Amino acid sequence: MSREHWSSRLGFIFAAVGSAVGLGVLWLFPYTVGENGGCLFLITYMACVVVIGIPVLIGELLMGRSSQRAAVGAFTKLAEHRPFWKVGGWFGVISSFLIMSFYSVIAGYGLSYILMSLSNSFEGMTPEQVNQAYDTLSTSGDIAIFWHFIFTTITMGIVFAGVRKGIERWAKIMTRALLVILLVLFFYSMRLSGFGEAANFVFAPNWANFDFSSVLQALGLAFFTLSLGQGIMISYGSYMKEKESIPRVALIVASAVIVVAILVAMTIFTVVFTFGYSPQEGPGLIFKTLPYLFAQLPGSLIISTTFFVLFVFTALTSSIPFLEVVATNLMELLGWRRKKAVLLTAMGTFLFGIPSALARTDVMKSWNVIYGNDFLGTINGLVGAWLIPVGGLITAVFMGWVLKKSVICDQFHTKRSGSVGFELWRFGMRWIIPVLIALIIIQKSGVWTQS
Repeated sequence: MSREHWSSRLGFIFAAVGSAVGLGVLWLFPYTVGENGGCLFLITYMACVVVIGIPVLIGELLMGRSSQRAAVGAFTKLAEHRPFWKVGGWFGVISSFLIMSFYSVIAGYGLSYILMSLSNSFEGMTPEQVNQAYDTLSTSGDIAIFWHFIFTTITMGIVFAGVRKGIERWAKIMTRALLVILLVLFFYSMRLSGFGEAANFVFAPNWANFDFSSVLQALGLAFFTLSLGQGIMISYGSYMKEKESIPRVALIVASAVIVVAILVAMTIFTVVFTFGYSPQEGPGLIFKTLPYLFAQLPGSLIISTTFFVLFVFTALTSSIPFLEVVATNLMELLGWRRKKAVLLTAMGTFLFGIPSALARTDVMKSWNVIYGNDFLGTINGLVGAWLIPVGGLITAVFMGWVLKKSVICDQFHTKRSGSVGFELWRFGMRWIIPVLIALIIIQKSGVWTQS
């Protein structure tokens, strides 16, 4: 069976940007910036994208394109007679499966909030009532499972259609739409009184709440927001045509993610500062704070609905590659047809995601007592603290020390002697990036923390 490829560079860029600009940018990025002092954290994050994000992104893309395989197959083919290294691919597959299982639960909340916004449910509510609305939703297992199922089904339907007719086609539509929606919300926010304060918070240097642990958080966030260590970019790289410049498209994708992250932060913080709220609201900012603040604005129904449509679109552009990674590996390893692999993967993530949908209900209340966090938080922590960083470390060491230099040169479209850019990339993959990823693992494991 011949392998599908992107129809154009633009199609790949939209798919890659859509994958990277997920809930990590819309949901995780703003409150992480808020907790770590604003501007200095943002500068550190951008530096980490350049130093660690772009080189690893280049490496994952070239692994995919040179092998013409998904994550597990790529490691297997590129490290013949050394079967250990394919564990790096399995880390990505397992991470994508687990993330999809709880990601669709959170995205399902977004679908519910679209309906709530269209029904003007937040009109006249107090902050306490808005909080209660979220608590009711998240503790109602039947409603959470319903929206979890709907979101998983939508994702499955898109991935069913394949690379060009499914992933690429819908990535172009949804990524364009979410960029337009984000720009509309950003320009609307410029009219609000808190815009200047938000700009000061995001762009003016301030050492408050910023320390060395913030640097490590920025490293981890750069890795997560570029969809690295999850097998996604290896799979997407395998669909790239030979003529495309991997460093160039990696730079475009990373730059787009940074721009979108800044626009998101400015938009959300403007609304927050306009009403005198703290930018350190935490994860509840999206579902507890913003609906109340939107209700206070002119055209609240349109603004609130538009924002949560943006939320769902960003979730979809990321859930598509999560499902694709697992399904593609099953297709290659077991010889399954696409529809069978996608259907069984979607069923698996849906079923495994049910405990996450029930995480805050009485059904799962003992989980928190035993493990110190609810089920969704436990799986999220397992993936974020261990699977992605460890998988990323294995991948970085593999690219720097195991992958043949001739293979890398071919994918860089350069001679064996290498250009300056190539040599800098290889030096970083060998000596800098593995150390930085190891620091992330040590910090997240709690073995070393700043006093």
